[in-house]
Amino acid sequence: MNVILSLNYYIPELLVTGLALLAVVMDLIWRKDRGFRQTNILIFGLAVTILYLLLSPSDGQSLFFGTVVQDSFGRFFKIIASAAGIFTLWSLRYSNVMKKYNHGEFNSLLLMIILGVFVLSSATDLILIYLSFELLSLLSYVLTAYLLKDPKSNEAGLKYIIYGAFSSGLMLFGMSWLYGLTGSLKIDGIHFYLNSYVSTPLPVYIALLLILAGIGYKIAAVPFHFWSPDVYEGAPTPFTAFLSVAPKAAGLAVLIRMFSYTFSSTDAFVSESWSPLAYLDWPMLIAVISAVTMTLGNTVALQQTNVKRLLAYSSIAHAGYMLMGLVVLNHEGIFAILFYIGVYMFMNLGAFFVAVFVANQMGREDISDFRGLGYKAPLIGILMSLFLFSLTGLPPTAGFIGKFYLFAALIKSQSQWLWLAVIGILNSVVSLYYYVGIIREMYMQGNEAEDNAAFDIQPGFALMLVLLAVPVLLFGIYWTPLQSIAAESLQLMLSL
Repeated sequence: MNVILSLNYYIPELLVTGLALLAVVMDLIWRKDRGFRQTNILIFGLAVTILYLLLSPSDGQSLFFGTVVQDSFGRFFKIIASAAGIFTLWSLRYSNVMKKYNHGEFNSLLLMIILGVFVLSSATDLILIYLSFELLSLLSYVLTAYLLKDPKSNEAGLKYIIYGAFSSGLMLFGMSWLYGLTGSLKIDGIHFYLNSYVSTPLPVYIALLLILAGIGYKIAAVPFHFWSPDVYEGAPTPFTAFLSVAPKAAGLAVLIRMFSYTFSSTDAFVSESWSPLAYLDWPMLIAVISAVTMTLGNTVALQQTNVKRLLAYSSIAHAGYMLMGLVVLNHEGIFAILFYIGVYMFMNLGAFFVAVFVANQMGREDISDFRGLGYKAPLIGILMSLFLFSLTGLPPTAGFIGKFYLFAALIKSQSQWLWLAVIGILNSVVSLYYYVGIIREMYMQGNEAEDNAAFDIQPGFALMLVLLAVPVLLFGIYWTPLQSIAAESLQLMLSL
């Protein structure tokens, strides 16, 4: 489809681009506003974008001469990124650290990152995938180091850009191998060539490993996770919350598109199940990475005393859980990933925003700073407990339903993946220990007698946490709405 016709189907991306430009203009007009009126307008704009995405037709369209596909699969990840952006913008006004800085620049850069997620979720051309990865990454480096007077933020930004540049180089090198081998930049052309003319595994394996290094870095999968704890700790906490959800979702979108189609012998976007290339057993590689990722994330999290670092290793472990859905090579596994990333957004954002509240009161985010929180701020304590129980996967929370779908997909697929399901279940048990450690600090290590001064909770902040908590509880009891959206997102279109 040519450029003019393609723009008619590119409205969500144009809306986010317009919002990013509007944020710059509003910052010039309302310089002293510190972003409060600006964020209200931008939140409304992202809400309109989500509404448009929900109401737009689910049938796919190939745009811009086959470099982009506008389908229900990509739409799901765009909704996730927009929702994460809304809550991140909302949380800015309640972060004492961020009040010292102008929000206008932060808002515009955050919206451009959301645009990067949008493009990445729909890209089917290697060059566009790389460019959207770079748009997403380069602006993330800037916002990580946004706290100019904070040495930890500066250090995190420096580490992030060094590691990120190396991983991007590896991914680009892997893409060049694929292009040199197949003569095509589009993933459908690469899929056709790998199935028709290539029979030697070595060059394809090299390309796959290099590309996996770049994508694995973005989702913080082992052994590409090393940036995550330092960056999560040093970045502004509202942005850390966003970073733990939206870029991870975008990385998973690309991973599913490329591995379930490009490196498969059947059309994964038409068939209910498929097979890898006959000479390329990548599902076992992903299974091993999944097992190691969730195990390392959970075991190292046990040793953490800082909540942001603990949630960083928790995020690594959850990347391992989600990778389990990819190895089963059927729509049920991908559905489990989509459902899980949907519930993960609510519970993980909620946990990070509670860390914002504690940092405002105590000036730090150590686990010991949560002492007596259940008495000083009963509502916050209850909501934090709900988020942590859901991250563990305990009923009746949405996290339990998400993990149930993942484990069920493994158990029902083939007996060869039972070992991975067992590892996942054992890791969930391990994670309970460090999540409950925070709850123990909130309720068993302090009481009202120690400190009668209750924490002040701003109504807007409490409302934000409640809005995050409602889906966590609701989707654990009645999960049909999210199930329907995730199931509809499997109506993939890739006939380019």
